Amino acid sequence: MSESSNYGHGEEDDDDEEEVADEAGYKTSKDAVLFAIDVSESMLTKPEDSNPKKRDTMLSPTVAALKCAYALMQQRIISNPNDMMGILLFGTEKSKFQAGDAETGRGGLQYPHCYLLTDLDVPAAADVKQLRSLVEDDDEAADLLVASKEEVSMANVLFCANQIFTTKAPNFSSRRLFLVTDNDYPHASSRDARNSAAVRAKDLYDLGVTIELFPISHPDRGYTFDRSKFYNDIVYSATPSDPDAPMPLTVDIKPASSTAKDGISLLQSLLSSVASRSAPRRALVNNLPFEIGPGLKISVKCFILFKRQEPKRTSYIYLPPDSDKPQIAVGSSTLVADDTARSVEKVEVRRAYKFGGETISFTVEELAKIKHFGDPVLRIIGFKPMSMLPIWANLKPLTFCYPSEEEFIGSTRVFSALHQKLLKDKKMALAWYIPRKNATPALAAIIPGAESRSEEGEQQVPPGLWIKPLPFADDIRQAPDINLVTAPDPLTDAMRVIVQQLQLPKAIYDPRKYPNPSLQWFYRILQALALEEDLPEAAEDKTLPRWKQIHKRAGGYVVGWGEVLDEQFREWQRGHEKHIKPTANGAAKRTKAEPASSGGGAGAKKVKAEDGGEGVTDADMRDAYAKDALSKSLVADLKAWLVGKGLKGVGKKAELVDAVTKYFETKMDVD
Repeated sequence: MSESSNYGHGEEDDDDEEEVADEAGYKTSKDAVLFAIDVSESMLTKPEDSNPKKRDTMLSPTVAALKCAYALMQQRIISNPNDMMGILLFGTEKSKFQAGDAETGRGGLQYPHCYLLTDLDVPAAADVKQLRSLVEDDDEAADLLVASKEEVSMANVLFCANQIFTTKAPNFSSRRLFLVTDNDYPHASSRDARNSAAVRAKDLYDLGVTIELFPISHPDRGYTFDRSKFYNDIVYSATPSDPDAPMPLTVDIKPASSTAKDGISLLQSLLSSVASRSAPRRALVNNLPFEIGPGLKISVKCFILFKRQEPKRTSYIYLPPDSDKPQIAVGSSTLVADDTARSVEKVEVRRAYKFGGETISFTVEELAKIKHFGDPVLRIIGFKPMSMLPIWANLKPLTFCYPSEEEFIGSTRVFSALHQKLLKDKKMALAWYIPRKNATPALAAIIPGAESRSEEGEQQVPPGLWIKPLPFADDIRQAPDINLVTAPDPLTDAMRVIVQQLQLPKAIYDPRKYPNPSLQWFYRILQALALEEDLPEAAEDKTLPRWKQIHKRAGGYVVGWGEVLDEQFREWQRGHEKHIKPTANGAAKRTKAEPASSGGGAGAKKVKAEDGGEGVTDADMRDAYAKDALSKSLVADLKAWLVGKGLKGVGKKAELVDAVTKYFETKMDVD
């Protein structure tokens, strides 16, 4: 039987797939984001105290918001290629919503002072080019970004967004409106207009659209955004309506400052705020029963918050010999009998396993019964202190757990009580964990996680419970036997100073500061080809160490540590009957300690040459390196000296010289 398949499937595809969630009431697991950006006179005014050397501080709030949307569009093309994004400008002199139909003669639908710059759709290369030209070309921006003399109706803006979401993303599970403005009191003189806007906002929420407000303040003009005047009736609080909160949800986004006195430009502030709201929550497991005790059961949702990103290939293509247009290649696979070459039907196939030289086969139904250990559940079987969880007990990425009211009313309160109690007492729960039907059961540790926020108040990690699968006895391998020599206290003290000098800022590793250089380089090339840009010359790798700073801060301490190491090693040799001598292949060989010579053990150690004569000493080799005269040394001396250091002494003379040079460079064994 021939059936469609994807290329590159590994052996894991032979295993039975776990049963996926029921598709009743299915909604596409995609996200649709619509930017609504205010284009008023105040939003188009550049800050007065901008720094000409920093271009980000010279942007008007409207242009900064467009650049933020441009950055998000580039990011989503890479990370979420199926998600939709659009940009709606309001308060403009021009109006554009729907173009007219030339065939039917119908005129386009327009809303006064609303300009749909980019329709809600999967971003294409043309959309990115258009938005890039707008933020980089001042002439094009000056032609479009003109504030209207009349006040725009917020009811029209929200109804516009309603129409866009209804027509373009009707079945999306996540639909959000990002509203960027500095006007905290529209329609100050018209109560009816404010009420009309509140009604339109209610319609959006009934449709399932979430409104996220990104306010902007102007401290240089003495203006601070006050959301209580108008937007408390437009942007609803998530606390009463969102049942998925074990604790009070995050506070509203703080108003971004249009000035850069604090060192953070408006663009950076907007990018940080949008990044905190850019990724919607997508459940890995919906409504999983969570048994806390006999007769006490709630429902939770499970999410994957951390997942390794890799370049995603959308399809295979091929170029037909009679056409220059590439075609999508559709693959198919057929099961064929080895002896008769007859096509085998899927119902004829059985799973086979070898045991003791014999092949045991099972039907699909028999395998399902063997692998069935019960319905999906997360069942607590006990509690232990967090200190008993070993750091090595790590098999898979952790799963984030959050309550759901869909199956059991009151799940949020019970979940919150358990979360806070575990967090307060520093305890974890041990649980029996079956995430899906036909999934392999696992013992898991349920770890409480506290909320983490940035300095700007943006939520980085939400509060909740983390499910950590624990290894079984079969998963633990025996560690190899290693003879370790414990470092003495002077050596540890010297290294402590080095570690203190090389601390990360605030002693915290923030992965948001270090993009994957390989992934970013791949997509940077892809973006340049798609947008017809110049190819970049080199990849930006923020993980590379800053050698000059490291040498300046810790170079002297590293050299001092090396001297302490040599001294402690000599003391260790004198105090033991056996000492370690490196062999030619780099392995450690224990031999009996040789008696000290009459000249004293403090003299320079000589390496015996291959011909039986005396080789060069470390001091001689160091002097040759300092004078750049290693090439004048004999090959036999170079080989013998490298072997004495536990390095490979093979190769041509140039390779041996490079090895000696690398040794002195890495060991910093030069004055």
